[in-house]
Amino acid sequence: MATHKSAIKRHTQSLKRRERNRHRRTLVRNAVRRARAAVEAKEPAAAELVKEAERQLRRAAVRGVLHKRTASRTSSRLNLVLNGLATATS
Repeated sequence: MATHKSAIKRHTQSLKRRERNRHRRTLVRNAVRRARAAVEAKEPAAAELVKEAERQLRRAAVRGVLHKRTASRTSSRLNLVLNGLATATS
């Protein structure tokens, strides 16, 4: 455990940051999970859920919770699945 005053402060900050990042990462994962489930179930609201998942992914990337490319890749794959559904139904 940290013994210097500055090290104690850094440890406290890291714990707060960790908790905040875990919360944001959970929001992202849940949004992506809901979007994938909606697309697979061919729900009419699937496009809206994919849009919300993309929004969460972008926000997490901007805030440093996820890497920019990870967010982009996940968003791209969601759109591929969604567009595949659109072409399969038409």
